[in-house]
Amino acid sequence: MLPRMADELLLLSDPRLLAHDPGADHPESPVRLAALLDAFAAAPIAHAALQRQIHAPAADEAILRVHTPAHLAALEDLRGQRRAIASDTVICPDSADLARLAAGAGIAAIDALYGPAPAPRRAFVLVRPPGHHAKRARMMGFCLLNNLAIAAEHARAVHGAQRVLIVDWDVHHGNGTEDIFWDRRDTLVFDSHQSPLYPGTGELDRVGGGDARGYTLNLPLPAGAGDGDLLAYYRALLVPVADAFRPDLILVSAGFDGHRDDPLGGLELSERGYAALTGLVRELADRHAGGRLALFLEGGYDIPALVASARACAEVLAGAQAPADPPPSERARALIDIFRAHHALFWPQLRRPGA
Repeated sequence: MLPRMADELLLLSDPRLLAHDPGADHPESPVRLAALLDAFAAAPIAHAALQRQIHAPAADEAILRVHTPAHLAALEDLRGQRRAIASDTVICPDSADLARLAAGAGIAAIDALYGPAPAPRRAFVLVRPPGHHAKRARMMGFCLLNNLAIAAEHARAVHGAQRVLIVDWDVHHGNGTEDIFWDRRDTLVFDSHQSPLYPGTGELDRVGGGDARGYTLNLPLPAGAGDGDLLAYYRALLVPVADAFRPDLILVSAGFDGHRDDPLGGLELSERGYAALTGLVRELADRHAGGRLALFLEGGYDIPALVASARACAEVLAGAQAPADPPPSERARALIDIFRAHHALFWPQLRRPGA
């Protein structure tokens, strides 16, 4: 168990995760995490504490709340191997254990957020391998276990969370998270992503299944969307829906591959845009969830952009003022009307007066 602390922000990571090595030419390189750890150690953030060791990997019980027994068995079978398990996903001999350790960081973050006062209200889980493409029964997209989903279910099972809001601003659709929470009304999944782009999912009409129709909100975005566009989409759609849903915990799949310098995406975000998005979800957490908010590192493959963006978000999580929203483009204004009209079928808060 992590110690009690008065700091506003808990940064959680572990240098052992650098040993997950998918190969020198693979974008999900250990250099990503190493650069972040070096940056946060060299220039600490006021009102933040860097926890550099995860003491407990995720146990079977925590993993099985999210993934199937066959998925867990497949993970165990990977021990000691170095091979590609999908066209884009490569493991090394220690990857299975390190995936458990990464998921354990999310669990530790949740335990800290729900700890007795003075406990941190916000956390940033800086781990790899990432998680949001890991489905109930499939590893893909650099992901072995769905770190955020495991944390969400731990919060529900152990700490009594009742309504969890998951926000995914990675440039790629979080198809694994969507799969896991597809038919759940106690979890609202809000996912903005470039489309078309890997993994080719996240269409506007993918809204959840059964009684949970409307509890998955996909915003497929065209290439070129920038800071003002994303902030406008989030204020027009996420804020009113979150206010109606009233989450008691907010978790963010914080990918930074939507940055304008990233080689794997085509969005035009900047570190200021990510900081503003963090300010928006921080406001929602303060309003509804007692401040409980955790960001989980997902993508981000240009190292300077990744470091600058993660630091900008961490500073806002630790209490810095978020930047003002830039104005959206005309294309974004038109798309907002389309998104609102579609999702208003399930959320009347999105209907325009007189509609």
